[in-house]
Amino acid sequence: MTIAAGRKALVTGGASGFGLDIASRLSRAGAAVALIDISEESLRAASEALPGSIPLRADVRVGSEVKAAVAEAVERLGGLDTLVVSAGVIHIKPVEDVGEDDWDLTIDVNLKGAFLIAQEAAPELVRSGRGRVVTISSDAGRRGFAWLQAYCASKFGLIGLTESLAVELSAAGTTVNCVCPVGCPTTAMGQEVLDWKVRRAGVQPEEIMAATARTNPLGRNASEKDVSDAVLFFISEEASFLTGVALDVDGGAHLGFAFPGAG
Repeated sequence: MTIAAGRKALVTGGASGFGLDIASRLSRAGAAVALIDISEESLRAASEALPGSIPLRADVRVGSEVKAAVAEAVERLGGLDTLVVSAGVIHIKPVEDVGEDDWDLTIDVNLKGAFLIAQEAAPELVRSGRGRVVTISSDAGRRGFAWLQAYCASKFGLIGLTESLAVELSAAGTTVNCVCPVGCPTTAMGQEVLDWKVRRAGVQPEEIMAATARTNPLGRNASEKDVSDAVLFFISEEASFLTGVALDVDGGAHLGFAFPGAG
């Protein structure tokens, strides 16, 4: 993949998980990178792990904080041509136990936050003449899962937002695409889901991970690298004619299950 020289990238949720891995990959490809995260502790650790990155503490739910963070990123990077939207939260509850606070937090971080950051960054992305936006949805943005009502709603909505922005920001070749990964057990969110499954099923994590791997034809769990590879492809020069795409990074899970001996 060819990453254009001198890219200036902003990554939300950039202090951990997919966001940090993507930021690290962009940095190694020669990009200047700013990280937005709500956790100051995580930002400090990310800055140590990624020397030269610009840590920006902001809550993506709050418009004034997003505005200030984007302005600082633009100033310190000398512009902005790449945005990766990776900030996200999840809760797992039956519908009767979901409170308004649960719903609001999930929708506000995963969907409102994505809109606010894209809205604020859009003028700079278009002005750059080579804008790239990549959002991170989920397999839960493709099909519904029990006990994930708000998460599914937010991730379905993120795909819709991606498609809308792809049309609206197409000026000067700005592209907007989305990746839809299955759960990744090595991220903080993936660990949260794994822990919940372990408590509920009363079995060891290894058993849960093995069972999860069997739910897709390729027979393994997703890694952070799998997702980063897809994101970097959309940022690359080779993807310059792709926009409004939602790419399943799921080992073929959307196709159904592979049966032993099939084929």
